[in-house]
Amino acid sequence: MAYIYPAPGVSGVQATLSIDIVANGSDSGMTVPALQDVTVNNANDIFSWTQLDSVAKNQIATTSTNSLGMNLVLEQVTFFGDSTASANTAANSGIFNLSKNKNKVGFSLYLGDVDDGTAGKTITGEGYVTGLAPTVSADAPVWVTPITITVDGDYTVA
Repeated sequence: MAYIYPAPGVSGVQATLSIDIVANGSDSGMTVPALQDVTVNNANDIFSWTQLDSVAKNQIATTSTNSLGMNLVLEQVTFFGDSTASANTAANSGIFNLSKNKNKVGFSLYLGDVDDGTAGKTITGEGYVTGLAPTVSADAPVWVTPITITVDGDYTVA
């Protein structure tokens, strides 16, 4: 079996997220550093109904709601933007402004390598950055934020 093994700290095989602004076709994207965890959500909605001749509900799957959820340690340039990067790019905008400005982003999530040394899978799609809520405390003295990319449409796996 070839289990997905993101190998934290090992260059080239760890889970990696990159994002770009969809409206800017020449945006080469920005790699999001300092990911703590990643959750890929694919939740099918269910339509349920009852019938007089049955003791149980009938159900059928309908469209799904997709999103990526993660937590990351804030890195100032990536979070607030790099003023030296080309205008109207993800790197120039930063994660905070991508959310605030409601930019549609393209994303590419490399899940990591597999334990037999072959290439791992990548999940791509488009959506919106949301759910930012940076926090800091005496027990966690660096800023950390949850981040969600709410997917517009479906995932593509390659």
